[in-house]
Amino acid sequence: MPLVRSLSITSLNGLPQWDDEDLPVEDLLLFEVSWEVTNKVGGIYTVIQTKAKITADEWGENYFLVGPYFEHNVKTQVEACEPPNPAVKKAMDTMKSQGCQVFFGRWLIEGSPYVLLFDIGSAAWNLDKWKGEFWDVSNIGIPYNDREANDAVIFGSLTAWFLKELSCQFNDKPNIIAHFHEWQAGVGLILSRSKKLPVATIFTTHATLLGRYLCAANIDFYNNLDQFDIDKEAGERQIYHRYCMERASVHCAHVFTTVSQITAIEAEHMLKRNPDVVTPNGLNIKKFSAMHEFQNLHSMYKARIQEFIRGHFYGHLDFSLEKTLFFFIAGRYEFSNKGADMFLEALSRLNFLLRVHKTDVTVVVFFIMPAKTNNFNVESLKGQAVRKQLWDTAQSVKEKFGKKLYNALLKGEIPDLNKILDRDDITIMKRAIFSTQRHCLPPVTTHNMIDDGNDPILNTIRRIGLFNNRTDRVKVILHPEFLSSTSPLLPLDYEEFVRGCHLGVFPSYYEPWGYTPAECTVMGIPSVTTNLSGFGCFMQEHVADPAAYGIYIVDRRFRSPDESCNQLTQFLYGFCQQSRRQRIIQRNRTERLSDLLDWRYLGRYYMHARQLALSRTFPDKFEMEPSAPPKTEGFRYPRPSSVPPSPSVSQPSSPHHSEDEDEDERYDEEEEAEKDRQNIKSPFSFGVLPQGKKKQHGEYRN
Repeated sequence: MPLVRSLSITSLNGLPQWDDEDLPVEDLLLFEVSWEVTNKVGGIYTVIQTKAKITADEWGENYFLVGPYFEHNVKTQVEACEPPNPAVKKAMDTMKSQGCQVFFGRWLIEGSPYVLLFDIGSAAWNLDKWKGEFWDVSNIGIPYNDREANDAVIFGSLTAWFLKELSCQFNDKPNIIAHFHEWQAGVGLILSRSKKLPVATIFTTHATLLGRYLCAANIDFYNNLDQFDIDKEAGERQIYHRYCMERASVHCAHVFTTVSQITAIEAEHMLKRNPDVVTPNGLNIKKFSAMHEFQNLHSMYKARIQEFIRGHFYGHLDFSLEKTLFFFIAGRYEFSNKGADMFLEALSRLNFLLRVHKTDVTVVVFFIMPAKTNNFNVESLKGQAVRKQLWDTAQSVKEKFGKKLYNALLKGEIPDLNKILDRDDITIMKRAIFSTQRHCLPPVTTHNMIDDGNDPILNTIRRIGLFNNRTDRVKVILHPEFLSSTSPLLPLDYEEFVRGCHLGVFPSYYEPWGYTPAECTVMGIPSVTTNLSGFGCFMQEHVADPAAYGIYIVDRRFRSPDESCNQLTQFLYGFCQQSRRQRIIQRNRTERLSDLLDWRYLGRYYMHARQLALSRTFPDKFEMEPSAPPKTEGFRYPRPSSVPPSPSVSQPSSPHHSEDEDEDERYDEEEEAEKDRQNIKSPFSFGVLPQGKKKQHGEYRN
C-alpha cells in the first residue's frame, strides 16, 4: 500500500500553523491566480489584498500571487526582487527565453506576498495559436472583438505554461496547489487540467456572470432560478463565450467554491454545480487599544459632517444638529442591484411617519454613488463659502469681545454688556445674518449631473417629492463622486465618513457578498442588509438576533417588494426612535461582531478547500472525508440578555420617551463583551486524514 501522508492545521495565537510531524508546508507550493492581483478592478482585489497576510503567515515563502502586468500598477505597488525558489526562477527564465515578459517581486501590502506578473502585451502575438488550442480543448470560440476575453486567453495560457514548466521539475514533491478566481483566470485552470498537470486546482466564483446581467435587467431572478434557459439568456446578452469559459472552469476544478450561501444557490442553477465549500470574505481587523476609541472617532467625524450640513443647508437650518441622524448608501451606481430604488421609497414612507408623529428627529441621507458629472454645482460651493464667512465673522467679533472683557476684569470691573459691543460689531453681525438668506431650497445633489433628466436617483426623488423642504424630516443629498479628504465640499475619505455616520443602508437585491456593510460592522456602525446578500446570510447564520447587534436584515427573498419596503421603513423608523444611549450601546455591540469577519477565523474555509483539493488530486498521498466541511457550532452570538437594542423590540407608549427611562435598563458592557468573546473560539483543526483513520461528522466541530 502506498504511503499516505497526513496534513493537519492547528491554531497558535489565532493563526494557522502546520504540524511539524505531519506534512510540512515546504512540501507544498500555493499559487493564487487572479486578474485583480495588483490590479484594482472590483471587490476581488479587496478579497485578495486583505487575505494576503493570513495566507503569507501560513505559507511563508511558498505562497505566490499570479496576475497581469500593468506598468502603472507595478511602479507604485510592487518591489522587484529575485524568486527565492530556484524552480520558479527556472520556469520564468524558460518563458523569458521564448519572448514572454515575466516580472517577479513583492506586493507592498500587509503580508508582503510574492507576486508573479505576466505581460499580456508581450505575448499577444501568440493569441491566434492559443485561441486555436483553447478551441481544440474546450470547443469554446472567442470573438476577435472581445478584448477582455482575448486577454483572458493570453493570461490563462501563460499561467498554464508556467505551471507546466514548474511541475516538470518536480517528481514526488513539492505538490502544487493553484487557486483561480473568476472566469478571467479560468482559462489557465482549463488548460492545466487538459494537459493533465499534477496540480491541485480550486476555482472560486465571486458572482456568476449571468446572474449579474439578469439582475441588472430588473428580472425576478431568485424566484425563477430554475426557469431560465441559460444558453438562450447568455446568447441574447452576447456573453455566451464568457459564460462557457466560466462554466468550464467550474466543472474542471477539483474543488469549486463560492463566497456565500446565496451565491451557492445561484451557482447551482447558473453553472450546474454545487460548490464544495463556501468561503466567506473577511477583513483584516485592527483592534484599538482603548476599548471605546471607535466611539471617540465617531464623535470626531460626526462633527466634521455636521460642519458640511451647516453649509449645505444654510438659510434652512431650522433643525437641531444634535438630533440629526446621518444615514448613507455607497457603492457602484447599480440602481436596482444595490437597492437604491427600495431605499428611496422607504425614505418617502419614513418622512411621512416622522411628520405624522411630529418627532424632533431629522434624518440626512447621503447617496455616495459615482456618476458622470461636470463638477460641483455653484449652490453647494456657495453654501460652504457662506458657512466659512459666518465662522470668520463670529471669530473676529469674539476676539474683540474677549479683549474688552479681559481688560475690564483686569481693572476689577464688571463690563457693561450693552457697551462691550459697538455699533460696528452689530452692523457686521446683521450683514452676516442677511447673507444667510436663501431664496431656493438646498440642492439634492452636490454636483452638476451630465444627464440629470435620465438619472434614476434624481427621477425617483422628483417622483416622491423629497426636495429638502423645511417641513421634510428626511433630507437627501446625492454625492455622485467617491469621497476624498481633498474635496472642497466634504473633506473626508470614505472610512472617516462612515465612522461619522449613524447607519449604513444597503438593501441590495444582488450582492454575492457585500463589503460595505462588513466595513460598517468593523468600524462599529450599524447597517441594514438583506437576506439576498452574502453578508446578510452569514450574519443570520452566526448571530441569533442580528438587530440587537446593529445588523438589520431585510427579507427580500420571501416577501413582496412592498412588504420588504415596509420592513425597511420600520427598521429605519425604529432606529430613529432610539435614544442616544441606546445607539451607543448598539455601536459597542456592532463593533464586537468584527471578530466574526476577521480573516484569522474565516481563513479556515480556504484551508479546508486547499486540503480537499489535495485529497482529490493526490488520493495516494492524502485522504479526507469530502462531505465534512468546516462546522461553526459554538461560533455564534446569542441574543444579549440586557437592555433592548432599540424601541422596535420593546416599543414605548409614546415615541417621545424620556432619556431617564433608559437609565433604569440593565446593561453591563464588560459582562456582555466577555460573553461575546467566549462565543468566538480559536480556529479549530481539520485536516487530511491518513488512511485507516476516518473521522465522523461530529468531530469537525469547534
